[in-house]
Amino acid sequence: MFFSNEMPSLYSVFTVMASITASMVFFQSMINQIIPKQVSNYLISLLQDLFKAHAPTITFIFEKGSEYGTRNQIYDAASVYITTLKRSPETRRLRVRKSPKEKALVFRLDDGEMVTDLYEGVELEWRFVLRTESDKDSGGESYEKRLYELSFHKKHEDKVSKSYIPFVLERAKAIDEENRYLKMHTLNMGFNGPCLGVNWQPVNLEHPATFDTLAMNQSKKTNIIEDLDRFVRRKEFYKKVGRAWKRGYLLFGPPGTGKSSLVAAMANHLKFDIYDLQLGNIQRDSDLRRLLLATENRSILVIEDIDCSVRLPDRLNGEGEHQLIRSDNPNDKKNVLTLSGLLNFIDGLWSSCGDERIVIFTTNHKEKLEPALLRPGRMDVHIHMGYCTYEAFKQLASNYLEASGDHQLYGEIKDLLEQVEVTPAQVAEEFLKHDDADSALEQLVNLLRRMNNMEGDLLDHYSEAIYGQ
Repeated sequence: MFFSNEMPSLYSVFTVMASITASMVFFQSMINQIIPKQVSNYLISLLQDLFKAHAPTITFIFEKGSEYGTRNQIYDAASVYITTLKRSPETRRLRVRKSPKEKALVFRLDDGEMVTDLYEGVELEWRFVLRTESDKDSGGESYEKRLYELSFHKKHEDKVSKSYIPFVLERAKAIDEENRYLKMHTLNMGFNGPCLGVNWQPVNLEHPATFDTLAMNQSKKTNIIEDLDRFVRRKEFYKKVGRAWKRGYLLFGPPGTGKSSLVAAMANHLKFDIYDLQLGNIQRDSDLRRLLLATENRSILVIEDIDCSVRLPDRLNGEGEHQLIRSDNPNDKKNVLTLSGLLNFIDGLWSSCGDERIVIFTTNHKEKLEPALLRPGRMDVHIHMGYCTYEAFKQLASNYLEASGDHQLYGEIKDLLEQVEVTPAQVAEEFLKHDDADSALEQLVNLLRRMNNMEGDLLDHYSEAIYGQ
């Protein structure tokens, strides 16, 4: 008996393959008719998850903050970066927001939703997770923890750590610069994660003040701008001389002289966020340090009315170290900050925890401040915010009235401003009352005349009291 060793013909191979393919199409069609598409997709998803569960993957977890209240830069970068990635067709829930100044809606992943990324041939999966945890130190009170999970094949761990994550940080920074909105960070009281006490709460900074609109002598504005620009370009210089890259300003003068407007103009000029620190809400030196660690680089830290926050104890009575009062009760020793804690915060070791920072103090009464606060290194530049000058008046008239410098009343206004102490805020308020420039200037002249007469009457009264008739 003989057996044929000939190979099957090509026609036979194609016939068998066609038969198998037709059978697979027939069975797939039957399954689609019997099982709804949603169910089949769900089963396929389960199988994929099953295979993934047994795949050699590793997951990086990026939490929103740490136990010290500091921000996690990778978490913040991920929040920005993943908005540029294509969402999975299975994505069902998105968080949507829009601020008044944003042109488009901003979409964020909801709990459990994910997006995928492909970086230099590496497949990566981002997932947003919300967890509810309890804090043992606060009696088991629960709080919400936000985090991102980044999963990938573990053989790519080195590339993800050294290349992909730095790429995400740089890409997020570029996106932020394109869509940057300055922020004003204020203190948020209460419970936030594992930390009790105060934390930063950001809102958009929409203050329109600029150096062009600021009611201040031009020479003073030029000096401030030059000092700010010199500071931001001298990173290597500060490093070379061994100093923290920060600069302190003291703005002092009567209320209504434009201290807050100057802070806003500085922020808009530098594109720095503002952190408004109210010392009255801080309990301990440790809280102050934690808040400092939670501030970002390229920021302005503002402590307004520092003279109202500092109590200088009577050293003769042996009260010891100066204290910053947090509550209305000066005897409440548990709710105080030490002056040494504030000084260390300004220029001690803790002040070096960050770069390119500006610290601004404001006060109505410079003479009431502790001399230790005023020295260079703590408050490097002292800026006097005085009463309205003629040059400042012309800037206000241009801003509010679009008036030129050749009005017939300008001469009398100039003479009166040399005799009367009126703040830029008072002049601006007078301008706001009128739509017509002529009427506004006339009423300002009347106001200055009345103030001048009142000052003359007070002077006569004072002389009478001292020298008699």
